[in-house]
Amino acid sequence: MSEEASNDPSAQADPRMLELLVCPRTKTSLIYDEARLELISRARRLAYPIREGMPIMLEEEAREIDDEEFRALGRR
Repeated sequence: MSEEASNDPSAQADPRMLELLVCPRTKTSLIYDEARLELISRARRLAYPIREGMPIMLEEEAREIDDEEFRALGRR
């Protein structure tokens, strides 16, 4: 997917839908990172991608959050 497609406003995720989603493993709330187009699970230290407006809620698609990024989440 091109960067242009990921920045297309018509491909943006519905914020109301994002508020309803939880981490598939822990069932805890997620943090929406609009800049990176990710949903972040503090409990699992994973960032689930949002592609073409669709959250990909599979652990094998998520990236791990390193210690520095995790500490920064604490300030949100």
